[in-house]
Amino acid sequence: MNPRFFCPDGLLPDSDMILPGPVAHHAERVLRLAVGDAVTLFDGQGGECAAVLLALGKQPVARLGPRLATDCESPLQITLVQALASGDKMDWVVQKAVELGAVAIQPVAAERSVLKLAGDRADKRVAHWQQIAVAACEQSGRNRVPQVAPILPLAKYLAQGFDGTRLILAPGAAGALAGKARPGGPLAVLIGPEGGWSPAELALAEHAGCAPLALGPRVLRTETAGLAALAALQTLWGDFSGEVDV
Repeated sequence: MNPRFFCPDGLLPDSDMILPGPVAHHAERVLRLAVGDAVTLFDGQGGECAAVLLALGKQPVARLGPRLATDCESPLQITLVQALASGDKMDWVVQKAVELGAVAIQPVAAERSVLKLAGDRADKRVAHWQQIAVAACEQSGRNRVPQVAPILPLAKYLAQGFDGTRLILAPGAAGALAGKARPGGPLAVLIGPEGGWSPAELALAEHAGCAPLALGPRVLRTETAGLAALAALQTLWGDFSGEVDV
């Protein structure tokens, strides 16, 4: 597969286009591409354009072909609601969630979250996670970039409501994924922090309509649980199942 680059300001199919600075820098300085090399460009609006590098350096230009209706989105619209996790765990979760087909990532602050973010630090971290999502799309072949939403307290997220099915992972819960009916619309999966959800948070989530769910008999780490849930959902009803629509 040719190197893929996200051009957020849009594409000009069947024309010569000046490449955005970050794209040109990555192509020339990181990947060591040269004039004449083939690349693929996408703008997040669906589809992509095959292109050839015409010039690099101060005036980086690519010649674009027609927009191709290539798409590899999941038939499931899954939002991963991930409680803030420490270290580089959030980076890992965002990257792998994008690869597994999540359409959005909503970070939430939970009572037992070790990582505490607010103000400029929170904004910078969300912007960092958004760039991770972009890079994951470039690598995985996706042409629509999932949004990493601003961090919300769990209660505020739950108060927003959700036009679909919400599941909250809770070790020991009576609900099992195999017993769930196939959803008829969007899905949201809520994943707790390192210390798990508090009893008050679980009660609040259930009151907001979230169905408790356990993934097997073992307690999964926060950076494992969401990805396992995404893979299981894709196996039941999504990419891995052969289903084509919701």
